[in-house]
Amino acid sequence: MKKKTYLEELKAKSAEQLNEELVSAKKELFNLRFQNATNQLDNTARITEVRKNIARIQTVITEKAKA
Repeated sequence: MKKKTYLEELKAKSAEQLNEELVSAKKELFNLRFQNATNQLDNTARITEVRKNIARIQTVITEKAKA
């Protein structure tokens, strides 16, 4: 259910807000990978979650561009 509400929130945002969200998600992914490489990351499932969120954001951006 959480994914559905997240998608609805993304669809309500403007293209500029989506780009900002995308940049922040990519920064978070970089930091998570860095923590994982230095063995400081406890929840490795968070990396997968952030990657999927990036894909969702990119999908919404593409949908808005085609509309």
